[in-house]
Amino acid sequence: MSHSTRMLFCTCGDEQEASALAHYLIEEKLAACVNIIPKVQSVYEWNGKVESDTELLLIIKTSKLKLQSLKDAIKQKHSYDSPELISFKIDDGLPEYLSWIEAQTK
Repeated sequence: MSHSTRMLFCTCGDEQEASALAHYLIEEKLAACVNIIPKVQSVYEWNGKVESDTELLLIIKTSKLKLQSLKDAIKQKHSYDSPELISFKIDDGLPEYLSWIEAQTK
């Protein structure tokens, strides 16, 4: 069976926002699963200055079908002006799990 599943990375500034986004994505069937990884150290340049922040990383699993709606929701609900949202195609995995992702996001 061919799958069109995606995995996305998105960082959040605090636990409340990460949890709220994760729950929203699941409740709206935009994602099948969201892992919240605390204490990710991010180093980046912003407005000409090197910044270092402790953030939370969301690992989001969804279907290609819901990808654009998920991106729109993150853009609308995220507190950052330019939130990190990077998508990867899942090329392989346990077929039952990949099928579950697709079923959860129909």
